[in-house]
Amino acid sequence: MTGFARIQGGDETSTWIWEAKSVNGRGLEVRLRLPPGFDALEIPAREAAAKRLKRGNVALSLTLNRIGPPPPPRLNEALLEQLVAIAASWRERLNAPPARIEGLMALKGVLETIEDPPDEADVKRRNAALLAALDQTLDALKAMRQAEGARLAALLAGELDEVLRLAQAARATATLRPEAVRARLTTQLDELLTAQPALNPERLAQEAALIAAKGDVKEEIDRLEAHVAAAREMLAEGGAIGRRLDFLCQEFNREANTLCSKAADVDLTRLGLQLKAVIEQFREQVQNIE
Repeated sequence: MTGFARIQGGDETSTWIWEAKSVNGRGLEVRLRLPPGFDALEIPAREAAAKRLKRGNVALSLTLNRIGPPPPPRLNEALLEQLVAIAASWRERLNAPPARIEGLMALKGVLETIEDPPDEADVKRRNAALLAALDQTLDALKAMRQAEGARLAALLAGELDEVLRLAQAARATATLRPEAVRARLTTQLDELLTAQPALNPERLAQEAALIAAKGDVKEEIDRLEAHVAAAREMLAEGGAIGRRLDFLCQEFNREANTLCSKAADVDLTRLGLQLKAVIEQFREQVQNIE
C-alpha cells in the first residue's frame, strides 16, 4: 500500500503541483491539504481517492503558484486615520515623539493585497483542470502500488510454499506413523488402567478420548494445507485481497499453535515453531497489501 506520485500542471494564470503519498493502513484514510480558497475541491478529491484505493493512509497536497505580478496593495484609509488619531492622543498623554507614517502603514490591515474575485466560469474551468490533474496523480499512485503488489505476490508465494513444505514434513514425522501412534496410545492407556485409585469406566473413556484427540494433529495439518490453497487462489484472483489474507493469517496461526501444543516429540515441536515463524513473516507482508 506504499507509493508516491507527483504531477505538475498549469494554465495561463497559475501553475500547480499535486502530490500523493500512501503508507500502510487497516482502512482508507485520506488527509487533504489545499491552498486557501480551494475548499470546493475537497469532496471530489476524496471521492476520486476512494474510487481507486481501498486501504492505506493517503496524503494528498496541492501547491499552487500564480503567474504574473501580484495585485497592487490598497490603502485602508479609514483604518489609517483611526490609527493616526489614536497615536496622537497617546502622544499627548505620554509626551512621546510623534508616530512615524511608515510604522503605522506597516501595521496589519493598513496596506492590503486584495485580488479581484475570479469569474465563475474561470473558477469552474480551473477546478476541472485541477481535478483532472488529481486523477492523473492518483492513477500514478495506484500504478506504483500495483507494481509493489506484484513484487510482494512473488514473495508471498514463496512463503506459502514454505508453509506447505513444513506442513508436509510434519505429516511425515515418525511420531505420526501408525505404529508410533499405537505405541504411544497403548502406553498412555496402560497408565490410566493402572492408576490408583482406579478410574470408573466413564471417566476412563473420557480420558482415553482426550489422549487420542491430543495426539492427532492430522486435522491441523490438513487445514494448513487447505489454507495454503485458499491463499494461492486469492493471490491469483488479485484485487483488494488484503483484508481477506489478513483474516487467513489468523487461521494459519491458530493451526500452528494447536500443532505445537499437541506435539509429542521434539521434531514435531521444531517444525511447529518454524511454521509459526514463516506464518509471522507472511502476516507482516500481508499488511502491505490493499
